[in-house]
Amino acid sequence: MLTKTSFFIFSICAAALAGCASVPKPNPMTPSSEVIAQLAPMGSLRAVINLGNAVLAGTDVATGAAKGVTVDISNELARRIGKPVSFVTVPNAAKSVEVIGNGSVDVGFFAIDPTRAQTVTFSPPYVVIEGAYVVRNDSPIRANAEVDRAGIQIAAAKGSAYDLYLSRELKNAKIVHAITSQAVVDTFVAQKLDVAAGVKQQLEIDVKRISGLRLLDGRFMVINQAMGTPAGRDAAAKYVTDFIEELKASGFIARALERHKIQGAAVAPPGMPR
Repeated sequence: MLTKTSFFIFSICAAALAGCASVPKPNPMTPSSEVIAQLAPMGSLRAVINLGNAVLAGTDVATGAAKGVTVDISNELARRIGKPVSFVTVPNAAKSVEVIGNGSVDVGFFAIDPTRAQTVTFSPPYVVIEGAYVVRNDSPIRANAEVDRAGIQIAAAKGSAYDLYLSRELKNAKIVHAITSQAVVDTFVAQKLDVAAGVKQQLEIDVKRISGLRLLDGRFMVINQAMGTPAGRDAAAKYVTDFIEELKASGFIARALERHKIQGAAVAPPGMPR
């Protein structure tokens, strides 16, 4: 049986607990002033959009403005930090890495690659796409494993994720560089090369555009597409990591892929690739 004193103490404790329960928990996605300063040091979120990756970005025919999944993500990040967004469009991945490295932009979208890690701090991937090969119909090459042979010349976009990967992995075949991903198959045809390497969706478009070509089955690599911040902006990088994970979990990325009618790209699983 409670005495008056113990009842009084019990009541104070209960009231204190109730008061604690009513205090709202801080939202981890509310950006701090440091995060905002690192993501928009010039007053707006400057995002580089790589138009060379047709899966994730493109240009609106009517307005000429950038559009696509990466544009949607940039707009959402700008909304979260309460700043306007400005877009810098570039023709290829190499240029994206260049402008984020020289401080011209605050965020960008890149395939994760160790070669770029000195310049870019990567978020976990938000989508996964595939690298594939195209050959001529009469080519003796029938499988991905047959490509890395002496005398084989492969067209690839200079500085692209698959160019960086193949430059490390190939032991015998040689790479001939095209300027952009969209120019790879044209370079392959014009220079009478043996193989064209690229993002599968772009190659599928090219095979329909140019007769006499075929896509090899399967893939030679998985391309993990991530958001990136300039190296050294640690608070921004942490926020962007949490931001991307939330966009995946909430269905934002899946809806963006659907809205832009992107096929062949999958929402990446949680966390960094192993």
